[in-house]
Amino acid sequence: MASDVSPFIGERGATMDANVYVIHIKGHLDERWFNWFAGLRIEHTAAGETVIAAALDQAALHAVLARIRDVGLELISVQKQGEGS
Repeated sequence: MASDVSPFIGERGATMDANVYVIHIKGHLDERWFNWFAGLRIEHTAAGETVIAAALDQAALHAVLARIRDVGLELISVQKQGEGS
């Protein structure tokens, strides 16, 4: 489940303001797009979703969401890990 996803802190790194975000996208993201999301943990689920997770500050989170929009992917959810929702 998403709460078990460990953050992958890569190129973007983590700052004092970073939180772990788990983003669910409809469909399996093709490997040719993985470079667009370098530095983030990407997993495919059996339910046919792609899960992207990482420790991100607000600016980096908005950059990832803009990339998802630019590629034309359907966003299912964005959750900040550790929040009770």
